Amino acid sequence: MTTRLSVNLNKVALIRNARPLDIPSVTRMAVLALEAGAAGVTVHPRPDARHIREHDVHELSALMKSFPGREFNIEGNPFHNVLPLAEAVRPDQCTLVPDEEGASTSDHGWDLSRDADRLRACIERLHAVGVRVSLFMDPEPTAMAKAREIGADRVELYTEPYASSFGKEGNAAILARYTAAAAAARAAGLGVNAGHDLSCANLPPFLRAVPGVLEVSIGHALTADALELGMAGAVRAYLAAIEAGTP
Repeated sequence: MTTRLSVNLNKVALIRNARPLDIPSVTRMAVLALEAGAAGVTVHPRPDARHIREHDVHELSALMKSFPGREFNIEGNPFHNVLPLAEAVRPDQCTLVPDEEGASTSDHGWDLSRDADRLRACIERLHAVGVRVSLFMDPEPTAMAKAREIGADRVELYTEPYASSFGKEGNAAILARYTAAAAAARAAGLGVNAGHDLSCANLPPFLRAVPGVLEVSIGHALTADALELGMAGAVRAYLAAIEAGTP
């Protein structure tokens, strides 16, 4: 099994929104990524529309019809704005993320001891329109059975703690938490995704230590690399990194 690469387009939209010129085009960057071999694209529309905007979601949904077999993933907080959008466009996957409205980026997973009942209802709504649901989770093995119990199909392991410790003392112990969490998720019947601050450098060791990852969603580092390599070149570099990390 080869891990699939989903390209997060938020940073592309952030650059576009800095000037009223409509460049770079979010849909054009999506086409370049998909033509270079990306398995899908991810967007995370936030209530303040500082990067991905509602029209982007609809335009990308229409674009994906020209790329059969590729997946459209919408991320967001189900208690803010993401559910109506997901119900309208019916992406392949909706990743539910517990970020606050003013958060600069996602920085923690769900606390299922607090939010399970509300999430269960959201998951049921998404399943009713045929959308696969992934929950953004910290690498806590004991939480995985609960995620499955409330109806999730997958979890996306929040990888910033791994990325920030990469190359430093203590990284091996942190990485071991991801190995254990992924094993617990699979034992509970969940698929495993991963994302946040993954890069060409830290991705192969992560995948070697955490086998069976179905999808990685990568935006910031890939967009930064695209400034040097171009979008197609960056996608090819990340596909090579995935191959290097595949046992």
